[in-house]
Amino acid sequence: MKKMGIIQRIHEEGVVAVLRGENWQQVVRLSEEAIAGGIKVIEITMTVPHALKAIEELTSRYSWNHPDSAYNAIIGVGTVLDPETARQAMLSGAEFVVGPSLNPDTIKLCNRYRVPIMPGVMTIHDIQSALDLGVDVVKLFPGSQFGPGMIKDIKGPLPHANVMPTGGVNVENLGDWIKAGAFAVGIGSDLTKEAIETGNYTLVRAKADQYVKAFKQARQ
Repeated sequence: MKKMGIIQRIHEEGVVAVLRGENWQQVVRLSEEAIAGGIKVIEITMTVPHALKAIEELTSRYSWNHPDSAYNAIIGVGTVLDPETARQAMLSGAEFVVGPSLNPDTIKLCNRYRVPIMPGVMTIHDIQSALDLGVDVVKLFPGSQFGPGMIKDIKGPLPHANVMPTGGVNVENLGDWIKAGAFAVGIGSDLTKEAIETGNYTLVRAKADQYVKAFKQARQ
């Protein structure tokens, strides 16, 4: 039930913060501000130095079913290239796994441990292959190369596919993606760039609030 509960929660929350940074401590700060701003699904990418430390720190305080709403958030791992990395992240507390491409071995491992896996896809063939391997949600990446219309194109032959675009999603076009049928959206540098450049991390909280409001308006 935990796996499906997390997948359903990601769909309900609708916005996934894809966080990169100069070090793991910075990413923890960015995560805290994003959560305070209302984004309750956090993806820590493995491109962050010592990313597993960030996951361990965050999952020691936040969880998908935490009774305190302030700490009720889902912490996952992104940019996972192989099953070994996925397993390390799981042992560090990651509650979902995201990859930039379709890796059957990583998918099989995640399914074995009942952890949601969202592999990156670019074609109908990729999506069908992912579904055949038991994937529940695919990541359309990079979303900026396709646009919201791609969701409708996918839903034509594969109406049962759950698609999460990542890359190129911003406050202005988020609603278009959701209305086109996106399962959820992943947001990255637009959320954190200014905060990282200025050192003012509270900017992430304000930006997160804008994303959450845009999502809720689109889902009405």
